[in-house]
Amino acid sequence: MTPPTASPTRRRSPFARVARWSFRHRGAALALWVAALVAVTALGSAAGSAWVNDFALPGTESQRAADTLERHFPQQAGDTVQVVLQAPDGVERPAVRERVDGLLEELSGLDRVAEVRSPYEQAEAIARDGTIAYATVALDGTADEVPRDDLEAIVDTALSAGADGLRVEVGGAPADKVTESEGGFAEGIGVLMALVVLFAVFGSLLAAATPVVTAVLALGISIGVIGLLAHVLDVADYSPIIATLIGLGVGIDYALLVLSRYRSELHAGAAREEAVETALDTAGRTVFFAGCTVIVALLGLLALDMGAMTGPAVASAVAVLVTMAASLTLLPALLAWAGRRIEPRRRRRAAGRAAGAAGGAAGASGGDPGAVGGTGRIAAEGRRWEAWAAFVQRRPWPVAVATVALLVALTVPALDMRLGFADAGTQSEGRTTRAAYDLLAEGFGPGAAGPLLVVADLPGDEGAARELTDRLAASLRGTEGVAAVAPAVVSDDGTTAVVTVIPESSPQDPATAELLERVRDEAVAPVADATGARIDVGGREAANADFADEIAAKMPLFVGVVVGLSALLLMAVFRSVLIPLKAAALNLLSIGAALGIVTLVMQEGHGADLLGTAEGPIEAFIPVMMFAIVFGLSMDYEVFLLSRVHEEWSRTGDDQQAVRRGLATTGRIITAAAAIMVVVFASFIAMDDRMIKTFGLGLAVAIVIDAVVIRCLLVPAIMSLLGRAAWWLPGWLDRLLPHLAIEREARAAEDERRGAVV
Repeated sequence: MTPPTASPTRRRSPFARVARWSFRHRGAALALWVAALVAVTALGSAAGSAWVNDFALPGTESQRAADTLERHFPQQAGDTVQVVLQAPDGVERPAVRERVDGLLEELSGLDRVAEVRSPYEQAEAIARDGTIAYATVALDGTADEVPRDDLEAIVDTALSAGADGLRVEVGGAPADKVTESEGGFAEGIGVLMALVVLFAVFGSLLAAATPVVTAVLALGISIGVIGLLAHVLDVADYSPIIATLIGLGVGIDYALLVLSRYRSELHAGAAREEAVETALDTAGRTVFFAGCTVIVALLGLLALDMGAMTGPAVASAVAVLVTMAASLTLLPALLAWAGRRIEPRRRRRAAGRAAGAAGGAAGASGGDPGAVGGTGRIAAEGRRWEAWAAFVQRRPWPVAVATVALLVALTVPALDMRLGFADAGTQSEGRTTRAAYDLLAEGFGPGAAGPLLVVADLPGDEGAARELTDRLAASLRGTEGVAAVAPAVVSDDGTTAVVTVIPESSPQDPATAELLERVRDEAVAPVADATGARIDVGGREAANADFADEIAAKMPLFVGVVVGLSALLLMAVFRSVLIPLKAAALNLLSIGAALGIVTLVMQEGHGADLLGTAEGPIEAFIPVMMFAIVFGLSMDYEVFLLSRVHEEWSRTGDDQQAVRRGLATTGRIITAAAAIMVVVFASFIAMDDRMIKTFGLGLAVAIVIDAVVIRCLLVPAIMSLLGRAAWWLPGWLDRLLPHLAIEREARAAEDERRGAVV
């Protein structure tokens, strides 16, 4: 069958028109992007920061307890800094006590300090052996509300007192905030490693630098926009880090896909402007639809209706949107500036020697240069990939069964994933917050770092109130797993009491989660039923548990929204029912396998030492964030690969050859794109923050699985098994769905092929 040829009078697509404008007006295009960067940076500096870490969970028991504490115990409504003291000769020695009293007096005079509670005024704050004690510095706001300079002053003042037989360490969320790594080093390593991979792929430093420059400039604008959005939406302070993680990876990848197609057209003999137009009209469409899929997946997080998810979702979506726009408008301008220097020097010299034969070479390339290309180009660029696809097609059942079994086996550990929030015991040993945690555990038991706060409404009668608190304390002391129960503290207005419960186990121990359930069900509920009082169990560990429960309850809705919308988008693009179903199933398998490996490393501790952390629970929002990000990125590769397969299928109607040709023309680029993603994501493992480490590990592993196992093995095998049925779409559904063809001329070619068959 002779492939249909495009009409020379065919109107250019919007992608081709954008490419032509950017190429011909390269100076204006570059100036617009630089001006945008300067503008958002200036506006961000003028507006200042307005980050809000909104972990509120309206309607949950822990949130009711927190709201009650804020109303009746304002001194406990803010965050606290624990100043942990150790003196081998005893903290109550007169010389030591004098120094500690002086330190506490100095701390009480600092800005944003609401109250300082001395260990000498509360017997439970001094360990039994007398060598360890802790003072509590209560702030007049949360760690996010108090300026960083004021937090640093508190931490520095406390640490400066440690000398001459007195050791001082600080713990608590405010101390965590001012002692964690900023992450610039990790980002720099990721960019450097991406440059190395790109240079290995293209053999030209300029070609390697072009995607990086595109991504970094777009990311700079994205971070500025995110900072401005924080004045309108509740955006958490860790959102820019997550956006950087995603923006760097997809930004470089998107530019790489377009650049690769551009160079392919140059090699086929196309003029530079024509090559840019073709690249944007093919790979550019792929980038556009892949980016839309990622954005849909990220914004699916909004279906959770949880404030803590809004910021990261919107921030990451903004980063993807801006980097996608840069690949479609800024990159053509950079390619125009680069000229033939985008090619390796040896190729430029060879091209110069063969200039006289260039016209003949262009004519002999075969087919539409904007399409997959002739067999000569396939042989030059993807002979090994085509042979690999043929190998898989000869034995699709063994390959499919073996790879699915492998992915299922890797997914099994995720079934035992324990959601929660790791405590300071998982931090690196050099941090003062880790040292404070260890000292508290040594002196007061592992549960001292994660107390439960039992908040009770008191009756108006003083005797009845005392009877209620005594009965509650007795019930709590008799609960299995409780190490200590502090005396009840009554609010100034006499309407509320709070009882502090110290568990026997550490905050991240599964036994603490079990204790929380026993306290609520077996200790508190009977007292509340008998007295008619409202009693809520709160505290950080209770809030963490409630957060994890909320995530687990809303996860099915989130997955359904993301998978459903992405499947509809793919169905409209590829005009197929089975392709979207296959993509969703395989993406879920790769995500499950990645979460299984994260569970083995971060929760079970297999190799955690190599990452500079200790085993602990998986932060509750990491699975949903990973799902959104990985599902979207997996769809990137799916769209890129299948758009080339569909392009060949539309031209020839040979389903088996389409798979071979598709993998032959995309295998090398998908592998390079995946390698870039992996080095960028893996570089964030170097950060101190355990959450970011987990993200980096999970995303890097997921991309390896997706690019190696899914794209190179399962997709060719399943597409071979499906055959022509892969492109089946009922007529009624075809009429309902909008036509969103990615490939240039794909729709016209498919219609002509179908007409010829009829």
